[in-house]
Amino acid sequence: GGRRRVATITGPLDMDVGRSRLAGWRTAHAEAGVPASELLVEVGDFTEEGGANAMRLLLERAPDLDAVFAASDLMAVGALAELRRCKRQVPGDVAVVGFEDSVLARHTNPPLTTVRQPVEELGRTMARILTDITQHGAPRQQTTLPTELVVRESS
Repeated sequence: GGRRRVATITGPLDMDVGRSRLAGWRTAHAEAGVPASELLVEVGDFTEEGGANAMRLLLERAPDLDAVFAASDLMAVGALAELRRCKRQVPGDVAVVGFEDSVLARHTNPPLTTVRQPVEELGRTMARILTDITQHGAPRQQTTLPTELVVRESS
């Protein structure tokens, strides 16, 4: 069966990227018909240490969690280390998913399932937004890029 207790380690909630990935986590729960418990949300800071601390707090609050989505690969690396310290098997006990498909993701143990965003398109989009800001004072539209799930052994 599917995972039922999916936690998330968000980025800082004063950043769009932190809020948008948390919103995605909530939407996924709604679509799956699973209640999204706030006990399963911990704010991180996009560092490995932040990911480990957040994972520790999540395990204390929700020892039955069976998956965690970290808003960056670096925080996922910290989460993996904390899960190992707590003798949790990945992915047997807890599936771990990161975000960005950094070089790190291929070298974790186990290798990390992660969400990839198209870097070239990201560069082009940033250039367009900067042009908009310089010419019009503001970006003309909100931009969300497509993502792709890169599945490896951590999930």
